[in-house]
Formats: sequence, structure tokens, C-alpha cells
Amino acid sequence: MEDKKTIFSGVQSSGFLTLGNYIGALRNWAKLQYDYNCLFSVVDLHSITVRQVPAELKRRALEILKLYIASGIDPEKNILFFQSHVPQHAELAWVLGCYTYMGELSRMTQFKDKSTRHADNINSGLFTYPILMAADILLYQTDLVPVGSDQKQHLELARDIAIRFNGIYGDVFTVPEPYIGEVGARVMSLQDPTKKMSKSDENPNSYIAMLDDTDTIIRKIKRAVTDSEGEIVFREGKDGINNLLTIYGAVTDKTIPEVEKEFSGRGYGEFKAAVGEAVADCLRPVRQRFDELSKNKDYVEKTYKEGAKRAEYLAAKTLRKVYKKIGFIER
Repeated sequence: MEDKKTIFSGVQSSGFLTLGNYIGALRNWAKLQYDYNCLFSVVDLHSITVRQVPAELKRRALEILKLYIASGIDPEKNILFFQSHVPQHAELAWVLGCYTYMGELSRMTQFKDKSTRHADNINSGLFTYPILMAADILLYQTDLVPVGSDQKQHLELARDIAIRFNGIYGDVFTVPEPYIGEVGARVMSLQDPTKKMSKSDENPNSYIAMLDDTDTIIRKIKRAVTDSEGEIVFREGKDGINNLLTIYGAVTDKTIPEVEKEFSGRGYGEFKAAVGEAVADCLRPVRQRFDELSKNKDYVEKTYKEGAKRAEYLAAKTLRKVYKKIGFIER
């Protein structure tokens, strides 16, 4: 790898990707590939903390990998792989689990949230999930991690574990920092704009999937919740219009004041139609590239197999160092 800082990030394969994932993450990842050594994983091991339909899990994992590439992430410049194809992730997670305290894990808000939503399946994987995330990051001597607000707590734990381990055994892990770069716009639910747009939302009208066709996108935007004021301005209390202004600005690369000016004196119907068209235009090339990749299975397979080899080479170096430090006999 080149002498640049290393970035690691990943998406679970437990659902499809939304417009929010594209604007907030994937589109920005594509920009990072020129200045950093990037590893982008489909973190399928994380997905099974919640029960999955096996065939569906497999399909989603491939779909997400293809969407990485379709979003402009170049497999030649980056390492793209499935987490489950690199066994060192699970191996390091066990070691790190022995250096993580129960109290630290019980404070994780995501565990509390998921335990409430999946009360019939509160498994130990759900509890130890942040340790696997720490292993994902520390395996590659990651310098920077692009994280959303929902993962900041997990990154803090990864840092604490790295510092603790280094304190005992010397300089083993790079202590990762959050990546603070261009912040992708925060895209909210179309039906409840006080909540983030989510692939797990039960109402399909609340999100735009990256693979939705033009008609579906326009229909969903038309149904988006607004207010009765009729004024297209970004203002507190106008969550629905604020969200649509944010989305339109993000997909057209315009500022909010520019968008307000463009639609001054125009009605909500006209505004929603323009937002729908702009989103469809933004996602169309991604969908077209995705369709091309779906017809080229050999290329996709070559990409993830070569990615896993490159990732495993780096991961094995770190794990050998860890095993040596803690006193295991070399293989």
C-alpha cells in the first residue's frame, strides 16, 4: 500500500442501501480514494446479530458490493471485500473481548436500542458487536474512520481498547481517529422527517432505495410529508421542507440559500416534482452501472476474491504481532 493514511469503513448486509447511505457515505467514500489507502468492507458478520434469511443475506451482500463499485469506488484503488472472507476479523475479536469490560459494553446505546426492537433475540453477539467493530478497524492499523453519529460511541470504545492493549504490550495498534471531512447531508425520513432515513423503516414511502426506479422515486417524493405554510424556506418547525431542501441541495450540489432562491414563490407540488427528478437523475448512472455489474459476475467475483486476499495479507500481519505479544506459540 502507498504511504498514505489508512481509512476503513463498511456497511452491514442486512438490508438495501438508501439515498441517505449514498449522500451521507458512498458518494464521499469515492472522493477519499485519491488521498487515502481505503478498505471498504461489506460487514456481513455484523449482520447476523439479527436473524437473517440466508438467501436474502447473500443477495444483499453482493448487491452492496456492486453498489460500492457503481458509486465510483474503484476496486483497483481500494480494497473491497466481504468481512466473512477474512477470518482474522473473528480471531482478533476474541482477543480484544478479553481486554474489554462488561460495563463498557453495557453502556452502548445501540445495544439498548436493538435489545428493545429484537426482544425475542437478545444474543451475546448483539452485546459484543462493538468488539468485532474494534477488530475490523484495528486489524488494518486504521488511521481514520468515517463514522455517523450512531457509531461514534463504538469508535470511542475501539480507541479505548487500542490504548489499553498498547499500554500493556507496547506499540501494537494505531489508535484510530474519526474522519472529519466533507460531511454528507443528513437525509431524513420522507414520512417522519424528525427521524433519519432508514432501510429498516417499515413504511416503504419513508425512504428512497438506491435501486428504486425513476417512477418510484418521483412517487415517493410527491408523498413526502410537508406542512400547510406553502413557503419553500429552511426554518425551524418545517422539518419536511427542510429535508427536501437538503436532499435537492445535496443531489444538485447547490447551497440551501441557492435552492430557496430558485423556488421562491413556487408551490410545494412544483418543488416536489423538481426534487423527484433531481434525485432520479442523480441515482440513474449508479443504477445503470449496477445493472452492468449484475451481468458481469466474473468481474464481481474477481473483485471480492482479490480484495479478500489483499485484506488478509494486512490483517495477518497485525494478528501475528498480537499473538506474539500475548505469548501464543507461532504457527
